[in-house]
Amino acid sequence: MKASEVRDMTTEELESKLKDLKAELFNLRFQHSINQLENPMRIQVVKKDIARVKTILRENELKEEA
Repeated sequence: MKASEVRDMTTEELESKLKDLKAELFNLRFQHSINQLENPMRIQVVKKDIARVKTILRENELKEEA
């Protein structure tokens, strides 16, 4: 997911996406702990996507305050 794609989403969509990404990260960590994870790099990708979404949410908050 690119930052430009995330910036086009509404706040509700971002919060929904964040919830989905956190659930996916939980599942990936669970699979990793029981040695069933096929692609361990997916964990890093999901973490970065979570960070992107949180950053854009914070930017939007700051814009609304100003």
